[in-house]
Amino acid sequence: MKIAQVAPLMESVPPRFYGGSERIVSYLTEALVAEGHDVTLFASGDSVTAARLDACCPRALRLCQNVLDPIPHYMVMLDKVRRRAHEFDIIHFHIDQFQYPLFRDYSHRAVTTLHGRQDLPDLCPLYMHFKEMPLISISDAQRAPVPDASFIATVQHGLPVDLLPRSLHSQGGYLAFLGRISPEKRADRAIRIARAVGLPLKIAAKVDKVDAEYFRDEIEPMLDAADVEFVGEISERQKGRFLGDARALLFPIDWPEPFGLVMIEAMACGTPVLAFRRGSVPEVIDEGVTGFIVEDEDEAVRKMGALLALDRAAVRRRFEARFTAERMAKDYVKVYKRLLAEADPVERTRPVLLNGNAAVQELT
Repeated sequence: MKIAQVAPLMESVPPRFYGGSERIVSYLTEALVAEGHDVTLFASGDSVTAARLDACCPRALRLCQNVLDPIPHYMVMLDKVRRRAHEFDIIHFHIDQFQYPLFRDYSHRAVTTLHGRQDLPDLCPLYMHFKEMPLISISDAQRAPVPDASFIATVQHGLPVDLLPRSLHSQGGYLAFLGRISPEKRADRAIRIARAVGLPLKIAAKVDKVDAEYFRDEIEPMLDAADVEFVGEISERQKGRFLGDARALLFPIDWPEPFGLVMIEAMACGTPVLAFRRGSVPEVIDEGVTGFIVEDEDEAVRKMGALLALDRAAVRRRFEARFTAERMAKDYVKVYKRLLAEADPVERTRPVLLNGNAAVQELT
């Protein structure tokens, strides 16, 4: 199958540091190539892949200080994808909404995975206007705010099975918080929980410009003691040791989390997860096996003993059963094949304009 993967441009694929969507695009692309598919990745020029790379900007936009507006760069990318659209059986977008007007006539073989939150009022009219554009959710909970959108499947994220080393015996003696500093991620909760149970906490997180004031006013004042260490943003290479050495991961979110990649990253290391019941959390954590789900900080403190007693080997086994990149790629291929099988025969040979000339698009 000839497949185009269209990635966000803010980070490289895979990203050097934080970048959940780009990371998943990388894992999916490499798994599809390993399965024998002919894959082209549309991404930033500093991306690294076994697929064919079509560079749509020289390097990740977040790393370019002279990039003030990302939208022109996305317009260039979409034009490149459109001009090459006739080459692919499936075009898989990971950039939310920019492509809808341009690829309406490819809706029978263009699919979009939604990676972000959907509880924004502007999204409902968008999805109603572009009902023909098929969507894939990354959790069932992600769909709740837009139940009438054109979802055709839910495909949960997965990681390469050997990406992170399993650690069946915690070496660090600390609790971990990994992600980014923002009001919805609630690092403040993690600090209070760790202090209440008498365990040190390490925070590995990036601070975006939009959250710098929140970090300075709300979180930084809580870092004035030896029991909390702010590590900052870490790389993929550092992540395995950071999570593997932790006794548990704290995921005390306060927003409708679409998936929560860090939860399965911890599970891959054998590290159990304590998470608040928000968004996708109940779909990802197997209660009493890979972690516990709580309603508030008091319950989190009460569950800590049971959490630390969980079998780390069992946590790792459940990761292998549910959250590998190989499983994710196979699930997506099933969706691709179903989409093509259900395509209107008229649509399969519908004339479209390519470089100003009429051409017939036929699926291979």
